[in-house]
Amino acid sequence: MQKKPLLISRFRSHRLLGIVLLLGMTTGLGGCGVVAAPFRVTSGVVKAVPVAGHVVAAPLDVTADAID
Repeated sequence: MQKKPLLISRFRSHRLLGIVLLLGMTTGLGGCGVVAAPFRVTSGVVKAVPVAGHVVAAPLDVTADAID
C-alpha cells in the first residue's frame, strides 16, 4: 500500500476543522443572526467613514434589526 502524501492529509484535516468551526459558529449565532450578520458587519464598516458614515449605516441597522 502506498502512503498518502503528508500535504494531502494535512489539507483534509484542516478542511474538516474549518467545516466544524463554521457549523459551530452558525449554530451559536442562531437562525436569524446568520442572516443579519452581513448587514451588521457592513454597517460597522460604513460607520468608519467620517462624514456620511452614520447616515448611510442607519438603513443597514434598521434592516438588521428587522431580521432579528
